[in-house]
Amino acid sequence: MKALAAILKREFLAYFFSPLAYVVLTAFLFINGYVFYAILLSLNSPETPRQELMALFFKNVFYWIFMMLVSSIVAMRLVSEERKSGSIEALLTAPVGEGTVITGKFLGGLTFFLFLWLPTVLYPVALSRYGTIDFGPIASSYLGIALFGALFIAAGTFASALTKNQIIAAIVSFVMILALFLAGVFRELVADPKLKEGLGYLNLIEHMDDFARGLVDTRRVVYVVSAVVFFLFLATKALQGNKGK
Repeated sequence: MKALAAILKREFLAYFFSPLAYVVLTAFLFINGYVFYAILLSLNSPETPRQELMALFFKNVFYWIFMMLVSSIVAMRLVSEERKSGSIEALLTAPVGEGTVITGKFLGGLTFFLFLWLPTVLYPVALSRYGTIDFGPIASSYLGIALFGALFIAAGTFASALTKNQIIAAIVSFVMILALFLAGVFRELVADPKLKEGLGYLNLIEHMDDFARGLVDTRRVVYVVSAVVFFLFLATKALQGNKGK
């Protein structure tokens, strides 16, 4: 556990020594600030269903594209940077396994991703001044953000373990996440009922829509957690296969 905590802390702090991290943080706060402003404008309309504000936000395709880009950028350096510099070999000679290294790096990236969302916690508090806000859907929405953030960062960790090039890692990560996103969308083009149901279960928008409405379905949680474990397993195997390369 000490080794895992040390790797987590090292990866998290490493972001603050990179100019790119500050660019991502600035862009992230700007985009979320704009969305917050749009929500404030919508509150001026009596026709806006207050209980569905979070759901409407997470149904926005632009939001998902932005999430995929941010998570891919955050995760792209996790393994590829050290593979390129050769420092990964020194890390692997320490008394820690590849699984611990991958898990620690994943948790470091996920912690930074969640750190980006920290200032947005103030938004619902500010909105509550304009009327009654149901904090249940807001809390479940942040749970959904944490879960899907973990899924995206795990996919990015796997992509980063495949190559020494951070740009390629970011592109591969984005494509994998986009494939998960489109799997649910393409269900409308499928005629087979069972396949259609299976693809619908992969629909990330529907998953997040439930969280945004305050519905925490354990099946959706199990799906995301299983996908995270699967990607981390693949990342561990990729790191083992690339050892010494």
